[in-house]
Amino acid sequence: MNEKIELDFGTISIFDRILICECKEGILLDLQNNRKILEIGAHHFNNQDFGYISHRVNSYAVDPMVYRDAAEYEHLKAIAVVSSSEAARQSAVLEQNFYINKNSFQIFSSLSEAKDWIRNILHH
Repeated sequence: MNEKIELDFGTISIFDRILICECKEGILLDLQNNRKILEIGAHHFNNQDFGYISHRVNSYAVDPMVYRDAAEYEHLKAIAVVSSSEAARQSAVLEQNFYINKNSFQIFSSLSEAKDWIRNILHH
């Protein structure tokens, strides 16, 4: 499966049990936007476990409470942040502190590494 969904705050690409979100420049990823992402995952994966990749090609802000909210969602098993920007990677390190299961939140410099990591988690 390889589908794209355009939302007001960015684009969601759907792969086999992985959502990849590219948010637009300058937006705030807040609880409302995060819940849209989780609803897309629940709908497309029929309440099966899945992973989420934040592909940070643009600069934007994230409300840290989205991680507390996401941790409550039982089918979301892994979150990966992918960025080549050192500033974005440092922001992700801070965001990681808000996610309850820190072992399920990793930061990568390539999309392929993030996908491989999520696939490994989903298959265990």
